[in-house]
Amino acid sequence: MLPKGKRRQSVRSEYRAARDAEAAPDADASPTVHTVLRPEGTRRFVVQSTAAGLRLDAFLAQAITDISRARAQLLITGGQVRVDGAMGKASHKLRGGETVTVEGEPRPEPLHAVPEDIPLDILYEDKYLAVINKPAGMMVHAGAGASDDARSRGTLVNALLHHMGQLSKTGGELRPGIVHRLDKETSGAIVVAKDDVTHRKLSEMFSGRRVSKTYIALVHGTLAKNDVTVDLPIARDLVRRTRMTTRRADGRHAITHVHVVERLNTSFGAFTLVEVRIETGRTHQIRVHMQSLGHSVVGDTLYGAPRTLSRRDLGLRLTGSATGTETESPELHRNFLHAAHLEFQHPRTTKVVSVDAPLAEELKHFLTWLRSEAKTHS
Repeated sequence: MLPKGKRRQSVRSEYRAARDAEAAPDADASPTVHTVLRPEGTRRFVVQSTAAGLRLDAFLAQAITDISRARAQLLITGGQVRVDGAMGKASHKLRGGETVTVEGEPRPEPLHAVPEDIPLDILYEDKYLAVINKPAGMMVHAGAGASDDARSRGTLVNALLHHMGQLSKTGGELRPGIVHRLDKETSGAIVVAKDDVTHRKLSEMFSGRRVSKTYIALVHGTLAKNDVTVDLPIARDLVRRTRMTTRRADGRHAITHVHVVERLNTSFGAFTLVEVRIETGRTHQIRVHMQSLGHSVVGDTLYGAPRTLSRRDLGLRLTGSATGTETESPELHRNFLHAAHLEFQHPRTTKVVSVDAPLAEELKHFLTWLRSEAKTHS
């Protein structure tokens, strides 16, 4: 990996080219790709010189902005991509000037979720729905491109099928019962539907912002104001496709309300414990909005948080595990982000359902250590 100061520099020109391609899709407007739409779902791209050196799969992930690199690879392995008339390979390096032709859309193999005997922490359940306290490290469901192997097992859906049997089919065979999602490394309350009517009503409640969702997060640095609202659009980052960004004007509307609960000043730096309420439910919403404020969620290395904490006593820069003192930092192999509270009107009984998910033990332990460190430092 490049040094931190060089990372932005290394992708700046590529990012701008990709950004301009999406912002101005007319044939001659993009310095990266000249696009021609053809009948019957066939697309043709004339590769510009700025894309020279890119792999074919990376090029397609930029040229077709609504697909991921994994989906681009599906197109290639499915024989749907040709470079100057020849069958393309994902690893093929472009030179510039080639014509890339894409036929149709990605066709992932169908995947059927299977029941697995995985323990569940059920916070609320009736014959219509349930609220589960999802642990960090568990995916809600397998990805659409996953094959029937380890990537499609160990998910919340697998556990739900074993414990509850019947779930709504509205989300399809890959996502039965799933009304909304939590990131893999986010723990806490998530509601699932057992029948299609309940699923549809819950979905309408989420889209209509009639579900109250409150999270607890620990972030780096000190938030100056006690209450902050972030109203910034969120879209896929064109260069680092696993990330989202607030820097694209064509992103989806997103609103996050942040309330300071506690400020902690330690020899490992300043931290702020916050309560976060979201009006919308965009991918990585809290994480990317906190980054936009300059306060990454602790443990969230994807959005700029350090992998290890460092002591700042007497100008030292030692990782916590190397201090050899009682104040060394405990390891936290996840993001400090937890869905702590869900409240909504039951879609079938109309009664208010209010559920609290207790903070995960590893987060409790880390916060207790940090508070003791703050007392020592004061």
